[in-house]
Amino acid sequence: MARPLWLVRPRTDGGSDYVAFVPGGARVEMREGSHLPPQMPLLKRRRWLPCEEAEQQRRRLQLEAGYRHSEPLF
Repeated sequence: MARPLWLVRPRTDGGSDYVAFVPGGARVEMREGSHLPPQMPLLKRRRWLPCEEAEQQRRRLQLEAGYRHSEPLF
């Protein structure tokens, strides 16, 4: 992952769940949260993963959890 990547999944209340992958050298920061405009985004979990594991998580989220690639939400 060479640049930040956002995955978004719509929710029934009009908000969105998001996962942002932000590269940082040999590791990738994975930020998970939700956003319901006009409120501030809620960061639920933040962790650092090796690049290979981050790529596996991205694939799993897209194939199994219904996330789709998106432009940044905020």
